Amino acid sequence: MRLLIAEDDADLRQVLTELLAQSGYEVDGRGNGREALEALLATPYDLGIIDLGLPGVSGLEIVRALRARGSTVPILIVTARDSLNDRVGGLDAGADDYIVKPFDLPELRARVRALLRRQHAMAGSELRVGPLTLRPGEPRITLGDATIDLPAGEFALLEALAMRAGHVVSRAHIASRLTRSGDPPSDTAIEICVHRLRRRLEPHGLKVRTLRGFGYLLETAADA
Repeated sequence: MRLLIAEDDADLRQVLTELLAQSGYEVDGRGNGREALEALLATPYDLGIIDLGLPGVSGLEIVRALRARGSTVPILIVTARDSLNDRVGGLDAGADDYIVKPFDLPELRARVRALLRRQHAMAGSELRVGPLTLRPGEPRITLGDATIDLPAGEFALLEALAMRAGHVVSRAHIASRLTRSGDPPSDTAIEICVHRLRRRLEPHGLKVRTLRGFGYLLETAADA
């Protein structure tokens, strides 16, 4: 499991990095909000631990930007702001959990484990989009009455789109998912993968739509 810690307090960032590394996680640290956002968009992290008061780009802006681009990476907000409005604002922006400083390190580890368990459970659940049925992590899909085994790249793309069906999924997020199935993809490789997936889906009333400058979305004929 690979985690990102975005915390501008260098001492605390080091403590958290060492703590989580001792628990068996691969941990990267960033002290600047813009660098943290770029890393989260470019790398397939399993969890982000984000301080709200980051320089450059705030933690709240990071969460909003990730969700606007279709990223589903779990986010744990860590902050000294403990008002109800701050907690609600963070969760409404798309964060998955919230822990207030000062906190006990065992509680942080427990929350990290809980978020990763939840993400793993979601990955095993069945997704349905019109005539499409898929189970995340299993490249055998059902389209209408047909059962199809997809190549790794096409499945990674379809999985990313199906998990956010009806919403735009950024090219950066798709690239991060395709990276997990092989080498980092070029823009041309992504376009080829999208084209092949379209040919499979369109006879069944499903469409992969391109929004230039934003990304792609999966929709049914009824939504188009």
